[in-house]
Amino acid sequence: MEVASVVLVDIFIMYLAARVAGEIFVRLKQPAVIGELLVGVALGPYALGWIGVPTAGMIELFHGEAVAIEALAAVLEVIAELGVIILLFVVGLETRLSDIMTVGRRAGAVAIAGVVLPFVLGYGFVSVVLGEPTIEAIFIGTALVATSVGITARVLGDLGHIRSDEARIILGAAVIDDIVGMIILAIVSALGEGGTVSLGQIGLIALQAVAFTVFVAVAGRQAARRWSAHLDRLRIRNAPFVVAVLIMLGLAALAAQIGLAAIIGAFLAGMVFAELSEQYELERQALPLYEFLVPLFFVITGSHVDWRLFLDGSVLSVALAVTALAIVGKIVGCGAAAYGLGWRRTAIVGVGMAPRGEVGLIVANVGASLSIIPDAMFSTVVIMSVLTTLVVPPILTLLYRGQPTDADAEAAAGATTGGEMDYAVQDGRLPGM
Repeated sequence: MEVASVVLVDIFIMYLAARVAGEIFVRLKQPAVIGELLVGVALGPYALGWIGVPTAGMIELFHGEAVAIEALAAVLEVIAELGVIILLFVVGLETRLSDIMTVGRRAGAVAIAGVVLPFVLGYGFVSVVLGEPTIEAIFIGTALVATSVGITARVLGDLGHIRSDEARIILGAAVIDDIVGMIILAIVSALGEGGTVSLGQIGLIALQAVAFTVFVAVAGRQAARRWSAHLDRLRIRNAPFVVAVLIMLGLAALAAQIGLAAIIGAFLAGMVFAELSEQYELERQALPLYEFLVPLFFVITGSHVDWRLFLDGSVLSVALAVTALAIVGKIVGCGAAAYGLGWRRTAIVGVGMAPRGEVGLIVANVGASLSIIPDAMFSTVVIMSVLTTLVVPPILTLLYRGQPTDADAEAAAGATTGGEMDYAVQDGRLPGM
């Protein structure tokens, strides 16, 4: 009961703080996600200590403070993972496979450029400029490869542009980025453990990732079309939504088992049910889960940040340089691949691929656990992840200022009647935004 009560109190504090902070930032004409991340930093164990800190009873129960902290962190991590899974599932419900296919080549080019240039910049800076060992340079390059699709998807949803062409390019490219990033991270982890990685192993990892993504996206959509009629015959309440949630959790778990990010499985599950979403009102039914879990994910992500890292001048100077390279690498690389869309949409694609968010924090923790990087480099990756996450939402807000939203585009095309939108997706935004 001690653990349950502590977790419940933490959830209450996080949810209350998330909604208040989100309200304040929306009134300031900024995405709510910024407020949720910042309030997480303030409430976390490195600041006020209102969340993520075990009580004396928990410490006694687990026979030590370190074990109690680890146990509480594990519980909060599960809650955060569920939050980002729901987020990407809902984004998937907004994204039909046909939409992704229309920008497939462009998304592929953006993904490749968004991997190669940041990796080269990160590796070159750490190896040549700082003179650090090769394994550290490779690791920093890997940290710069990833894109936090959760951050960008939430911002695009807040702004009402989740269905735009540039959003589809970003989402498609981010999925590819995550696949490539996980492959590179697996290779770097093996090298950090002192092992060797053969071309055969690399090929197997890549084949599993690509086969999983293609099979689920293509075969899953066909299966959903074929078997959707049978959903109405099930006797359980809200059967289509129940089945969709089961598929979401199953594909998320399967993706994690084969070494991919769970969010890739969740996003693909959403795409599988995208064509059935309106028929069965899946987005409306996902709204309560979304409203509850997604803000918690961003607060918990923020709570992992130790603000004291920003006070170390020597670390901060290196971190700012790495952050600049991380942003420039994505904007230049992804922007160049998106060239031809017009300067505004090209800039949106480049900026939208820039946040590292929780993905960067995961990479940092992997490097620290394997003793691949020293404390200074760990701090550098953490600061870079935080800064790239915080600067992107206001820039995207500025780039989209004055542009018609998804709802405006649908109204102009006659997609709505009587001036009313589907109540599940108001103002062209994801549920709850």
